[in-house]
Amino acid sequence: MSDPLASDLYKGGRTLSVMPTYACPAQCKNCGTVSSPRDRNNIGLDTMLSAINQASELGFFNVVFTGGEATMRWDDLIEAIRQANRLKLPTRLVTNAYWATSEDEANHRIRELVDAGLMEINFSTGDEHVRFITLESVVNAILATLNSPLNLAVMIEVRAQAAVTKELLLAHPRLEPLSAEDKERIRIVESPWMPLNPSKIEHYPEGVAINRSNVAAAGGCDSVLQTYVMQADGRIGACCGLGMRITPELNVGNSQGEQFLKTAIREAESDLLKLLLRYKGPEQLLAWAATKDPEIAWENLYAHKCQACLRIYKDQKVAKVIREHHTELIGETLQAAWIEEEFYPNLTESLQAT
Repeated sequence: MSDPLASDLYKGGRTLSVMPTYACPAQCKNCGTVSSPRDRNNIGLDTMLSAINQASELGFFNVVFTGGEATMRWDDLIEAIRQANRLKLPTRLVTNAYWATSEDEANHRIRELVDAGLMEINFSTGDEHVRFITLESVVNAILATLNSPLNLAVMIEVRAQAAVTKELLLAHPRLEPLSAEDKERIRIVESPWMPLNPSKIEHYPEGVAINRSNVAAAGGCDSVLQTYVMQADGRIGACCGLGMRITPELNVGNSQGEQFLKTAIREAESDLLKLLLRYKGPEQLLAWAATKDPEIAWENLYAHKCQACLRIYKDQKVAKVIREHHTELIGETLQAAWIEEEFYPNLTESLQAT
């Protein structure tokens, strides 16, 4: 579907991320969305369906349901997936699998999701999650998914001396005997677990944190301007969601009116800092700011883009450098945007044609 909103710079596909609730049966330390069992923020089904309809009209690429724990709004979640499926929007669910308390329950839930039209499911686990959601539940959910046509991914927290690892999961007595074909279907992504406070430093395996030896490989943030999150409190964010709840600048609208997604997109794409984050990236932006103010420390502090991004928004020294010297980055940012949005797509199209 053509995109009637493509800006002069960003021309890629967009994702609508829907957080039906901030409520979650887990209460992980440093939860990226500050979710907990006590949080009662919810958006209504009508608002979710309106956002999905708008996303379809605006040419969005897919819809992701996350939280909080989206499955705590089970009936509304199923109806929202059905609506996206009717509009031919691919759907993904991110869940901690707390509901997979037995093999039978897991199979029942997965069948409902498939019948509604879900196409992909991502399970979250790791040292923080297993304090609340057993690894057995995740394994139940994985095995049930393998009996379905769903694409499957497992997101595992990365930190130094982690107890829950990719190797531990695959060595589970009920997963280890799986066929090579089934194991190939389990896409495991290990992601650094980050504190929400940019001044607090997590310990990571060697080589994971960013420093001058590897910062050149840290590209721009693929989420900014690509993902629009309708949060459980009604705000619309312009990135993946981690830290948005405590960073007002990452929010670009509210889910009110008939065209709130279009308004949010216009607001996001008129923000120079968001363009810098997309095409330069928060790590390289921090490294550049440190060349202007040597008191800005950044090396070996961050392994997750979102925590580096929070540092940019929360640190007044960094903000001062960007405010006073941002014009130096405009040419470089425009060049990076042209390469990503024009050169590579045109080159790919040309190669495919030949």
